[in-house]
Formats: sequence, C-alpha cells, structure tokens
Amino acid sequence: MLEAIVAQVTCSYLFSEKSEISRLLAAMLQCQGQGQPGFSTLAVSGHARRVVIMEQLWQEFFSDPSQWWDNRFIKKSPKHPDFKHRITHEGVWIKGRLNPPWVKAKLASMTLGQIQSVGGLRSRGNNVNKLCREGRLKDALHMVELMVQQKSTALINAYVVLLKQCGRRKALSEGKRVHALIVQSGLDSHMFLGNTLMEMYAKCGSVLDARKVFNTMPEHNVFSWTAIMSAYADHGQGEEAIDLFQQMQQTGIAPDKVAFVVVLKACTRIAALEQGKQLHTDIIKSGFESDLIVGNTLVNMYAKCGCIGHALRVFNKMSERDVVSWNAMIAGYAENGLGQDVLALYEQMKEEGVQPNNVTYVVLLKTCASIVALEQGKQLHSHIIKSGFESDMIVGNTLVDMYAKCGCIEQACQVFDKMSERNVVSWSVMIAGYAHNGLGKEALALYEQMKQEGVQPDNITYVVLLKACANVAALEQGKQLHSQIIKSGSESDVIVGSALVDMYAKCGCIELAHQVFNKVSEQNVVLYSAMIAGYAQQGRGKEALTLLEQMQREGMNPDEVTYVCVLSACSHSGLVNEGCHLFDSMCKDHGVTPTMRHYACMVDLLGRAGCLTDAKDLINKMPIQPDVVVWLTLLSAARNHGHVEIGRHAFDCIVKLEPENAAAYVLLSNIYAEAGRMNEVEKIRKEMKDVGVKNMPGYSWKLTNENNRTK
Repeated sequence: MLEAIVAQVTCSYLFSEKSEISRLLAAMLQCQGQGQPGFSTLAVSGHARRVVIMEQLWQEFFSDPSQWWDNRFIKKSPKHPDFKHRITHEGVWIKGRLNPPWVKAKLASMTLGQIQSVGGLRSRGNNVNKLCREGRLKDALHMVELMVQQKSTALINAYVVLLKQCGRRKALSEGKRVHALIVQSGLDSHMFLGNTLMEMYAKCGSVLDARKVFNTMPEHNVFSWTAIMSAYADHGQGEEAIDLFQQMQQTGIAPDKVAFVVVLKACTRIAALEQGKQLHTDIIKSGFESDLIVGNTLVNMYAKCGCIGHALRVFNKMSERDVVSWNAMIAGYAENGLGQDVLALYEQMKEEGVQPNNVTYVVLLKTCASIVALEQGKQLHSHIIKSGFESDMIVGNTLVDMYAKCGCIEQACQVFDKMSERNVVSWSVMIAGYAHNGLGKEALALYEQMKQEGVQPDNITYVVLLKACANVAALEQGKQLHSQIIKSGSESDVIVGSALVDMYAKCGCIELAHQVFNKVSEQNVVLYSAMIAGYAQQGRGKEALTLLEQMQREGMNPDEVTYVCVLSACSHSGLVNEGCHLFDSMCKDHGVTPTMRHYACMVDLLGRAGCLTDAKDLINKMPIQPDVVVWLTLLSAARNHGHVEIGRHAFDCIVKLEPENAAAYVLLSNIYAEAGRMNEVEKIRKEMKDVGVKNMPGYSWKLTNENNRTK
C-alpha cells in the first residue's frame, strides 16, 4: 500500500497539487504508524522520499517560522541551509531543487523582510557584528537593510558596527549606503551616529563628506568637534584643524585631553610653533599637563618644531614617563641632529629601568648611522639580541642600514642573511648599502637574486639601483632597469625620473637624460636639479642656465641644491660672470642663504678662471667658518695655476683643521716642485712623515730628483 502512496506523491509533486500531497503525506505517516515498512526501505524511495521530506519541512516552516533560524546572511557556503529548525536542525533552501513549486510561489508573494519578520530569527545586531568580523561587509549591509524594513530597535548598534567596519576597510561606497539608510531611518540627527559617520568618512579619505555631516548636525559635543578636527589633521590640513579648535572654544565647549592631543598633532604636522605654545598654555589651565599622553604629544610637538629646549623642559617636568615619552625625546634629539645627546639619553633611559622597544632601537640605530658611530651601533646590536628584537623586520632593516652606512658591509650582509623574514624594504636597504660603499656590481647582482626569490621591486628599489648604475657607469644595466621601470608604470614618478636623469647623465648620455626629463608628467625642483646637474657634469653651463630660467617661468623656486648644481655648471663651463651674478641673485633676490657647498662652488669657479685673489677674498668674507673642502678647492686651484703664496696660505688653514690631511701635503709639495723649490719639497715630505701622514690614492708626487730636473 505504501508503495502506491509514494507513487501518487511523486505524481502530485510533478503537477504541483499541494492539497493532494498533504493528504498523501498524512496517509504515509499513518502507514508508518501502523507498523508497515517505512518509505526509507522502498526501492523507489530515493527521490520521492526527499520530495516528501522537503514538502513536510516547508509546511512546518510556513506554519510557524519563529521556530526556524535564518542563516541566509551568515552561512559561509551554499551547501548550508537558508533556514534551520531550532530543535531538529533540519534545513531548507530557498532555491532548493527539490522544493515543491508552491513554495516558490509562496516565497514570491512575500518580501525578504516579511519572511524574516515572521521568524524572530536570531539577534540581528549579533549577526551584523559577526559578519563584520568575518569581513563580509556586503552581507552585513544587506542584513541591515532588512532590519530597516522591519523597523528594528537594534539599528543604532548595527549602524555603528557597520560604519566602523567601513572605515577600517576604507569602503567609501558602502559607507555612503549606510549613511543613506541612517537618513531613511530618521536617525540622521543622532549625535553619536553623526560622530561615527565623520570618523568613517575621515578614514575613507573623504574630509568633504565628513564636513557635510558636521555641518548638518543639529548640535555638537566635544567628540563631534574632535572627530572633524582629526579628519582635517590626518589629511594634512592642520590650519583648518586649528581653526576648528578655536571655533569650538568660542562656542563654550571645553576641550578634553583627546581634543588637545588631536590639535597638537595638527600643529606638529605644519610646524605651527606659536599655536602649539598657546595650546600648551591652555593645557596647563585645563589641568591636563600631567596627563601622560598629552605630555608625550607636547614633547613631540616641540621637538618636531625644532624647539628641543622646550621639549626637554616638558619631558623633565613629567611626573610619569613611559617608553613612548623616552622615544619622543630621543627622536627629537635625532631629528635635530644631536646624535651624541640621543645616545646619552638612551643611557639615562636604561639607568631609570625603562625597557626600550623596537621603535627606540630603530631611532637609535638611525642615529648611529647618521654620525657613523659604529661601536655604539655594535653595542645596540648586542642589546637588541638580548631583548629579542633581532627578529623584528623593521629593526633588522635598520641594522643593515646602520652597518652599511658605517662602512661595515660584511656585517650588514650577515644581518641581512640571518633575517627570518624579508620584504622589499629589506632588499632595497641592502642594495643601497652596496651602492653606498661603491659596490655597484654587487648591488646589481643582489637585485637579480631578489627577482629570483619573487620579490617585486618598488620605486625605492629602482632609485637605489639607478644610483648604483650611475656610480659604476653601468649604462647597459641602467637601460635594462629603465625598461623594467617602464613596464612597472613608474617612469612618470618624479623621484624615479630624477634618478633616471642622474644615471643617464653620469653615464654620459645627456640626450637620453633629457628625454626622460620631458616624459615626467609632474616636474618638480628635484627633477630640474637632477637635469641641471647632468648638464654641469657635461660642462654645458649655458643649457643649465636656460633650464634654470625655464624652471622659474614654471613658477618653481630653486632650492639650495639647485643653486649648487647651476654654480657647478658655470664653474665647469668657465661662465665666471654668470656664476657671480647668480650667486648674488641667490642671496639678494631669492632669499637663499649660502651654505658651505655654495661657497666651495664659487671658490672653484674663481679658481678655475685664475682669479685666485678674488677666491681668497671671498673665503675671508664668508659669514661661516670655512671647512677643509673650501680650502682644498683653493689649494687645488693654486696648484693648477702655480700660485705658491696662496697655495701655502690654503695649506696652513687646512692643517689647522685636519693635521693629517694627505691631499694638502701632496698638493703643496707639487706646487713647490713645479716652482723648482726642492728644499721646500723635502721639508713638506719630512713634515708629512713626522706627522704620520700617508700618501692617498689619486694624488701623485712630482719627480723632484736632480736628474729629472736636469732632463
């Protein structure tokens, strides 16, 4: 009998006879209740049995949806059911292939919101939270849309969770959809949601949208003001952040410590020292000076603005200091070029029992690299190993850089080889280390190894490689790199373009350098300076001056480096009048204060032209103490023109600064030799031996024995 019923069920299913299926289903259950064989044992049971079960499950679902969980938006696979029974855990699928046709019609007559609303199906807020944690932003957004249809009471919490996820993922379009739902829900005047909206827009990079939200809010609290100030400060608009802070004070809202921290950071980014000092006064009046985070931010602000004395006073007054406080002060010394003070403060930090972190070690290692303090760098390396930070990739990269800049390329290689994890920065630092130490071929070989290991170069990698090619005049490798740069789409980058110009110029291909120069879409002072330097290296002073004029017509102001390049071009081209006029104009018309390099260029310009007395007078009038390079430039010019008196004066000035400078002894000896003053030559040689100076590569003695002079 049961077999016949199953056959009828299958037939009824095919013709969508819902009432007949229900009657037959009841008959089947009655047969089972009377002890007849269950349909699971029937030969024809496979498909028909599943049809009957699915029929029964859907009937149960529509009779009481509250007994079913809605899994549509949290399931991770299509294999998982859309709805699952709370007790039996049986599941049904909306698009299941075994669904009776009447189910599809029933679902079509209802909205998704109605389906969910009739089943008090799991906490919607929890589901949104779970979906966000899993990174399923679109599913979470869909669920919130359903909640809006249902007029759920948990919407505010769901909106907050979703907005924060949009901010973290920088999902601006999804964030705008959430904003539209908030407006649709009538919650656009909710202050907390408004503040969260501003934070989301700021993290997504849309300061304008954040400001629109702020402007439409009916009222603001300190969190609202802080959110919009932070949006401007984080996107390089410090002036606007400071203006908003002042507006907040004018409205009578007292800033809290978070607001002070935000606006102090804004002052730091734009070096607004006077506003920072005023904020410091406000902080004292508000009683926040003793707050640790505020104190750390004050130290950082003063240090970054160049007021290291003020930073130290704040630091010393702090009743509580953590590793961040010490890092801020150490970084302040480092950024102001006070390397020895950095190392001394580190010793004090250890004496007070404060444990340095990876940030501390990175700043300290950079300091050792900048002042070439190899021994201190080695000691730091030992401390890093003991502290367990050697495996930190950033610390490892900085260690490689420190050893390389201190000339210890072997130690740099050892650290690099031991690193358990390396990124493109690691490879770039090691390549730069080789280039810095004049090992261009090794730099290029390491680049090949980098490619073999599947690490993709970035723009910094290309720049250091191009410098390596320039240093060894490796034109072919430079051209190959250029081809790879074009393929990567980096040719239009101004920094890469500048490095390409420099490489081609140093390899003698000034026309190729000019072609690259013209292709860079956004030209800046750095690129112009590189091109002018290229002309200088080729002795094409007039082209350099023409390019300087073009640069100024484009509205760009030459910087110190640009003027060094142009003066060098004038020097190598014998353009004395043009160079002198340029030097005067640089000081008087463009407000560029001459540095030691500018004076060295001018001495070289005058010296090459034989104007040694003018060069000496210029040195004597320098507002800063001339260094060895300036005097060596004059001594070299005296050597070229055989001027004994000026040569001797330059030599005396050099040995006062560097008693063991071998170049000075060799140059003066050659001046005396060419003048036939052999007694003076012997005196110089004896003096050199007494001082312990050794001859240096690149400088040769004149033949001074009697036979050579006779010949």
